[in-house]
Amino acid sequence: MTADGPRPGDEAGTTPPLALIGPMAAGKSSLGRKLATRIGRTFVDTDRLVALEHGPIPEIFAEHGEPAFRRWEAEAVRHALTPGGVVALGGGAVLDAGTRALLEHATVVLVTVDERAAERRIGGGGRPLLADGMAAWRRIAEERAPLYRELADVELDTSRTPMAQLVDRLEAWLAERGL
Repeated sequence: MTADGPRPGDEAGTTPPLALIGPMAAGKSSLGRKLATRIGRTFVDTDRLVALEHGPIPEIFAEHGEPAFRRWEAEAVRHALTPGGVVALGGGAVLDAGTRALLEHATVVLVTVDERAAERRIGGGGRPLLADGMAAWRRIAEERAPLYRELADVELDTSRTPMAQLVDRLEAWLAERGL
């Protein structure tokens, strides 16, 4: 993907969606919400969409399993990736081939975090895939990293930089590209 010139799916002159991807606890929702407010766009968190429709994510995993969650997550992504919107995707959303295809028509921001910062953010749990704690986080983040990097147009690390500075950087990056 390239940020130079018109993007696929942008033939009508609409602004492609801005999708934030990355590992759990990277700060995709916080960054996306603040950026959307700053640039006057709508914000959607796909994990929140799934939870509103189907219940709390830990309960979904317990009662229906990960495959059902992934189906509902892919459906939420399809609905959320609309022109001009800012969308925070769950960490595993990129595992779905259909989602990856949709992301080819979006501006994709990889939001990263180091293990130390992620551990502070994860805190009390509530994340079904992290039953083994940070060992599970590390394994999952490493497995998904190639997909994240393949899809990304730009990367921002949230480990130590204040959120306001990250929003400034991303806003400037978007402006430089006319997005």
